[in-house]
Amino acid sequence: MSTNNAEVERDLVSVVVPIYNVKKTLDECLGSIESQTHERLEIICVNDGSTDGSSALAHAHAARDPRVLVVDKPNEGYGASCNRGMGMARGTWVAIVEPDDVLEPTCYEELLACAEKHGGARDVDVVRCAYWRVFEDSQGADGPRTTCPYKGRVHPRHQPFSVGDGVELLRHHPAVWSGVYRRDYLAQRRIRFVEAPGSGWVDNPFLVESLCRTDKICYLDRPLYVYREHALDDASAFAARFPLVPLTRWNDMLDAAALAGVDDARVISALALRGVNYALITVGAAGDAPGVRELVESSLRRIDEDVVMAEPRISPAGKRLYARACGLPGPKASPLPHYAHLAGEALYRVRTNGLGLALRTARARLADRE
Repeated sequence: MSTNNAEVERDLVSVVVPIYNVKKTLDECLGSIESQTHERLEIICVNDGSTDGSSALAHAHAARDPRVLVVDKPNEGYGASCNRGMGMARGTWVAIVEPDDVLEPTCYEELLACAEKHGGARDVDVVRCAYWRVFEDSQGADGPRTTCPYKGRVHPRHQPFSVGDGVELLRHHPAVWSGVYRRDYLAQRRIRFVEAPGSGWVDNPFLVESLCRTDKICYLDRPLYVYREHALDDASAFAARFPLVPLTRWNDMLDAAALAGVDDARVISALALRGVNYALITVGAAGDAPGVRELVESSLRRIDEDVVMAEPRISPAGKRLYARACGLPGPKASPLPHYAHLAGEALYRVRTNGLGLALRTARARLADRE
């Protein structure tokens, strides 16, 4: 990403859309970007070798809207497509939009207003926001919207802040698309996506790099991005097909944290939680696959025992798996803090989404697992 492009204007947002065989949803996605109330956009569509007509649809948008640029390239994966788009960006701010998602109309207007409120591009490197989750049903229709797991939970002492003061952003889905990044910050720190085939969970290390290498993060507790999830068990299904990928990406996260010099206990605990959860997902989906046992053991041994046993969000099953992988006696930690955590999570879902929606979502989860 060049940092000396004289054409850059202060409020220009470069929106990178990595595209691969998403003709069904791409028109709605691009329409939601083009209709933003903040009109100073360049929309960089990176077609990653689609074979379903996605490229033609993107080019049709480019013919109607001069802000849209389409790049066609061979299939290299999500990370390579994001890197290609970020490398072409001219804006002060860079954003990513996945092609099956949509934006609320005021998304970039509100994110940039948040940045300006706290000093603008001089004092802010990243602005993140809450988002909506939409699960597709078995017929492919959108279900009701639910709020993301950190809505109402990010309470930094001041803004801008370092990620330890907003550690909920590290505990849940990476959601790297729910915000904007100062282009020169990414360039100067050489923050890029891992390039791997397919999607490859490459947003995981990008999450750590983008949030752990700055103390200039701002957060807006409004859901401005609509994230479409195709199944409640996406992670397990992915791990069954590619059993080594989740923990490989988690090791990338840990390496990125080490490179950033992370020593905040809250961040270390959040990374431990993710590592144990990824190990549980991997063992549950493909525990007998070649290389899984070795990867689980080598990964979990990177985590301090005291951190794992003290983290109430890690389940008893996760702590038992950790102990086995590390050759330790069975954990002596009481499961009660974890059950209290689960009760708190249930109350949070009812409070944020209502009892009816919480029950419908729970029933849908159970039905999908039958």
